[in-house]
Amino acid sequence: MASCNFLLAGEADTVEFGKQMSKILVPLAKQLNKCISVNLEGDLGAGKTTFSRGFITECSYDGVVRSPTYTLVEPYEFPDFAIYHFDLYRLLDPEELEYMGIRDYFSKTGICLIEWPNKAQGLLPEPDVTVNLSYKDKHREVVIKSELLKEEQLNNLSEKFIKRV
Repeated sequence: MASCNFLLAGEADTVEFGKQMSKILVPLAKQLNKCISVNLEGDLGAGKTTFSRGFITECSYDGVVRSPTYTLVEPYEFPDFAIYHFDLYRLLDPEELEYMGIRDYFSKTGICLIEWPNKAQGLLPEPDVTVNLSYKDKHREVVIKSELLKEEQLNNLSEKFIKRV
């Protein structure tokens, strides 16, 4: 499993980090013709939605990217792929995901960005990438783990930001 740690200076870096991940993962999803699952972990306010905003806007989406806290999922359809942004924070019962056809989202070419994946209690596929965001001093610490990405890709990504931890 490939992994890396680095720091982000603030909101602008978090948006840029999302954009950089989009540049890696969207072409890969298209090449593999699959859905890439990205678990976004971290406390409230850690930057999960900010990361998602950068990721989605990098795909030329020019609308407002909001957290789908009350709708559970917000779809972003593009000509040859889709991004599904999940926020499971307010999920009361994991069975709600079955009723909304959760498996269908993972059967299409694209990306599933999943905030609060632990709320789904085993209903989600294993993540291809896990991004953990947390506060460290005055910065955000990022820890990425992936079975899909290579160590070199993660190292190249992390070099764009403050420093490796």
